[in-house]
Amino acid sequence: MSLTYIGQQFTIYGGMLFLIGGLLGNSTNILVFSNVRTYRRTPCTFYFLAASIANIIYMSFNFTTRIYGSIYGIDFTSISTNWCKIRQFLIMIFSMITLTCSCLATIDQFLATSKNIRLRRLSNIKWSHQIVFIIIILWFLHAIPSLFFFDISLATKKCGAIHPVYAVYNRIYLLGLLCFIPMTITVIFGCFTYRNIRMTRGLIEQNVDRQLAKMTLFQVILIIFSFTPYSINSIYGLVTQNFVKDTNQLTKENFITTIITVITYSYYSGTCYIFWFSSDQFRRKVKRQILFWRRANHITPSVAR
Repeated sequence: MSLTYIGQQFTIYGGMLFLIGGLLGNSTNILVFSNVRTYRRTPCTFYFLAASIANIIYMSFNFTTRIYGSIYGIDFTSISTNWCKIRQFLIMIFSMITLTCSCLATIDQFLATSKNIRLRRLSNIKWSHQIVFIIIILWFLHAIPSLFFFDISLATKKCGAIHPVYAVYNRIYLLGLLCFIPMTITVIFGCFTYRNIRMTRGLIEQNVDRQLAKMTLFQVILIIFSFTPYSINSIYGLVTQNFVKDTNQLTKENFITTIITVITYSYYSGTCYIFWFSSDQFRRKVKRQILFWRRANHITPSVAR
């Protein structure tokens, strides 16, 4: 049994697990964060809501094409120039939206749990709406060059950055914007939030603040788990890109990259389960929303009759 075959099977079954679990989990997040009054008024959960919507869009086009490609042995980005460009365009938009929202949620919890009233006032739901709108526009504009500089390489027959300058920037984007900066921001402000929780005893709605802070801190752990292997592998690829490698070495590296890529899926699909595990309040809200939804479905037909 070859490493290539094992990698394909891991992508198929691991990807399907994360896809189904992620669609259910993020849909649950959207249901709860958009319907529960206390969550609708909280900037942190609005960032969670925006991230969940971005996660669903990201998984719908990225996970499905990877799984389908592994099943039938087809790399659509190496066949269609348009899909090569559009896929990278969408990845750059929605991966950055969800990671930025996670960073903003962590920063917001640092502000919301602070003793300083001026800092707490910066945690504002109206501002969070405006900020999310701005970051959507920002990452949309940031991704536009990929439509021009990504294409199928004539040499490798693979989709990638064909302009040398943009190829260098793409490596910076992968390591910096996608890995190091989000992990650094979430870890730093996660530590500050944890310190605030330990020091603060008299916050208004203290239990709610602590529950949200706990959910945010567990999401920081999820980000570290998901993206640390990807960061290390990207650094290795950057350092060894000019090395001469035999077929056996390339096969091993491709296998490791496949496994690590699937591991990163845990971030996009795992937030609901992290929230469920870390917050009893979130669990209660989920149960109430599901029960309410069931009752509404039972009542509506009887009224119609």
